[in-house]
Amino acid sequence: MMSANLMGSLAQLASLKQLDKEQLTEIIKDGLYQAISKRMVDENNLEIITDFNTNTVLVKFDKIVVELDMNLGEISLEEAKEYDAILELGGKVPTQMHLHEFETKIIKNTKKAILERIKALEEDRILFDYNKQKNQIVTGRIRKEEYNGYTVDLGYTDALLSVEEQIDEEYYKPGDMIKAYVVNIRKQKKGVVIILSRIRPEFVKKLFENEIPEIASEEVEIKKIVREPGLRTKVAVKSANTNIDAVAACLGPHGIRIETIRKELSGELVDVVLWDDSPEQLIANAIGSDLVEKVYLAERGKFARVIVSAENKNLAIGKRGKNVKLAAKLTDYKLDIYLASEFEEKISEERRVTSHINDLDGVTASTAKILRDHGYTSVQDIFEATVEALCNLEGLGSKTAKKIKESAKYF
Repeated sequence: MMSANLMGSLAQLASLKQLDKEQLTEIIKDGLYQAISKRMVDENNLEIITDFNTNTVLVKFDKIVVELDMNLGEISLEEAKEYDAILELGGKVPTQMHLHEFETKIIKNTKKAILERIKALEEDRILFDYNKQKNQIVTGRIRKEEYNGYTVDLGYTDALLSVEEQIDEEYYKPGDMIKAYVVNIRKQKKGVVIILSRIRPEFVKKLFENEIPEIASEEVEIKKIVREPGLRTKVAVKSANTNIDAVAACLGPHGIRIETIRKELSGELVDVVLWDDSPEQLIANAIGSDLVEKVYLAERGKFARVIVSAENKNLAIGKRGKNVKLAAKLTDYKLDIYLASEFEEKISEERRVTSHINDLDGVTASTAKILRDHGYTSVQDIFEATVEALCNLEGLGSKTAKKIKESAKYF
C-alpha cells in the first residue's frame, strides 16, 4: 500500500538523517495538512493520524453536505442521504481516508512538502553541529578545483576554500590533504557550506595553540599576530610564567615546533617576537633585536626612527619591505629605517627647516631682511642655496654670503 511504503521509506530516511519519530510525525502531519487543507475549510475539522507501528496514515475530516459537491471536503445531498436519510444541506458526514485513497497530485505534494521539511531540519542540525567547529582548524582532502576556489572533502561534508582565502602561489591537486581555518558556516540553496581560510592570522594562532603546549595551557600568551600570507608572519608572545622563555617555547627544541608550523604554511617565514611594554624595546624586537642599534620615538604621534648598521639595513627592511611593514603593524608605529649617518643628516635637516635665518651666525637684522625679501626664511633655505646665488642678492656682499653659507652647513 502507498501509505505503508511512504511511511516505511520516510522512517528509513528519518533514521538516516538522525531525526526522531516525534519530529517525523510532525513533519508528515504538516506535509499532509499543507496538501489537503487547500481543498478544505475550517469547518471540515481536518485531523491527521500517523501510526509507525502499522505504517499507516489516516486522515479524518467532516464532509459538508452541499447540493452538488465540487471539493474534497464536500458531499452531495444525494450521496449524503445514503449515509443518513435525515441529513440536510449544511450537515456533516464524518469521513476517514487512508493516504493511498487520495488523488496522485495530493500524494506528490505531500511527499514534496515532507522531503523539503526533512532537508531543512537536516540543514539546521548540520548548521548547529558545524557551528561548533567555527574558529577551529579542520583537515580535509582536495576534491576538485572550481571557478570560486577549491572544494574540500572534510569526510562528513564538503567545504569551500575560496580564491580570496588562499595563499598566493599555493596550488593543490585532487587528493592533496590540507589544513584550514573555519571562518564561517553558511546556509545556502544547495545546503550548508563551510567556509575555510588559510590566510587569516587566526589560522596561525590555532596552529600555535595546537603545536605549542605552553600556549594551549595559557602559560604563554599570544599578544598579536600580523601577516602577509605566503611571505611572512610576526607573532608577538609574552610569558605569564616567569620560569618560561616565551620565544624558546614557541621555537621548540632545535626549532622543531616553529618548523612544523612553517611547513604547514608552505615555508612562510614566521618570526616569534617577544612582547615588551616598552615601545622602544617592542619595536626593536619586532624588527629584530640583533639588527637594531637604537630606536627614537617622536615626541608626538606614533612615529619612530630605527637606527641600524649598513650591513643590517636590507635585513631590517626585509624582502619587498615586508619586515619593517609587519613590524609597524605589530607595534602600531610608523617606522623609518636609517643608518646612523642618515639619521644625523635627517635630524640636522629638520633642525634647519624649523630654524629661522636669524639663528645663523653672521645674520644681522638688515641681512635677515634682505634674505626674507628674496624668499629665504629658514636655515635650510640657506643650506640649499649656492654661494653664487647668495652673492647675487642686492645688498648682500660675497663675504657675508660665504659666512652665512658656512654657518648653515654646520648648524
